[in-house]
Amino acid sequence: MAITGRAVLLAALGLIYVAVVPRASSVLVWLAVVAVLVIVDVLLAGSPAGLHLTRSPGAQVVLGESTSTSLLVRNDGRRQVRALLRDAWQPSAGAGAARHTASLPPGESVRLTTGLTPVRRGDRLADRTTVRSYGPLRLAARQRSVAVPGTVRALPAFPSRRHLPSRLRALREIDGRAAVRVRGQGTEFDSLRDYVDGDDVRSLDWRATARRQHLVVRTWQPERDRRVVILLDTSRTSAGRVGDTTRLDHSMDAALLLAALASRAGDRVQFLAGDRMINSRVIGVHDRAQLLHRLVTAMTPLEPALVEADWSRLAGAVDGLSRQRALVVLLTSLEPAAIEEGLLPVLPALTARHRVVVASVTDPVLREMASQRRTAFETYDAAAAERTLTLRERAATALGQLGVTVLDESPDDLPTALVDHYLMLKRQSLL
Repeated sequence: MAITGRAVLLAALGLIYVAVVPRASSVLVWLAVVAVLVIVDVLLAGSPAGLHLTRSPGAQVVLGESTSTSLLVRNDGRRQVRALLRDAWQPSAGAGAARHTASLPPGESVRLTTGLTPVRRGDRLADRTTVRSYGPLRLAARQRSVAVPGTVRALPAFPSRRHLPSRLRALREIDGRAAVRVRGQGTEFDSLRDYVDGDDVRSLDWRATARRQHLVVRTWQPERDRRVVILLDTSRTSAGRVGDTTRLDHSMDAALLLAALASRAGDRVQFLAGDRMINSRVIGVHDRAQLLHRLVTAMTPLEPALVEADWSRLAGAVDGLSRQRALVVLLTSLEPAAIEEGLLPVLPALTARHRVVVASVTDPVLREMASQRRTAFETYDAAAAERTLTLRERAATALGQLGVTVLDESPDDLPTALVDHYLMLKRQSLL
């Protein structure tokens, strides 16, 4: 049972009665009147147990966007229910107006909608739904909380999608859709065409020339059907926050942009995510539209694990995909201790078979701290920032000596730096 503000106000009005009839019994009489009215009001209130609640199926929404969930409330009782319902969710679900009022005669139903704007990726769950049924005087109410399971899935945000059209134009220029196809080392044969002034004579096809009785040259296109393996580190280093988002989410953004571009280029994209074991994988998907859907679905439930990455197992999983040479992109943090103790020992075997890129998110605040030395406190902060930057540069140098390309960029720049490096490899036929 719950007491409303009306009951408190009614009890306070008894002060007037006591002032008019200043006796000790006056207080008891007035409190008895209030108690009787409250009890009668509770008895006349509809039972919240007679309400049947059904939730709509779970929705999916991109992180940062809004969706809604609805409750269908049906009164199976014999009395009218004047109810206040609170549809509670996890705080990270971003529930808006979660309190609803409804007046339901017996046998009727109403649909109540709650807006949701998730602020964290993953499955956001509904908490208990509380129903408070008021009596006709609204002095008191019956209250009951029931579990009505519900889920809204917040998919990874893909803010770097806006860079995709410009990179696709660059890709079309590389693969010959918008530029003349030329001969180059490591390229694949495309077709034959008649010779025109300015063509490289080394591209002449003498057999075709003999058949057609005029000069014919071969045209070439960049190699297609290359393999791109994206390995996402979900160990403790991915839990660090850069801005308002974890390193893991920033890495997901870069992985999605690279996968979208590589699939458009005709390359085969394979995705692995793990720490001490492989937690998620997407392999064998050839449909470009299905690839992004599968990647987003695989990334959604991933969360950082507070353990060290087992790079031996992760590198073995990459080799287990295929022995064919591939571009292997390791999305991890350039933390010196984790790199030197875990990643460096397994890299020689990995770089011997694949082209390896380490992509890391750096915190722009570090360079800001390193440049501010106006006070003693800022000077100490600057010294700590300089030391961190020096250690990261030392780790990047050690990786570079093993033939690894290191991209250490801010969250906004990492996706574009990664795809620009991929386009450079395509342009120079190094994949």
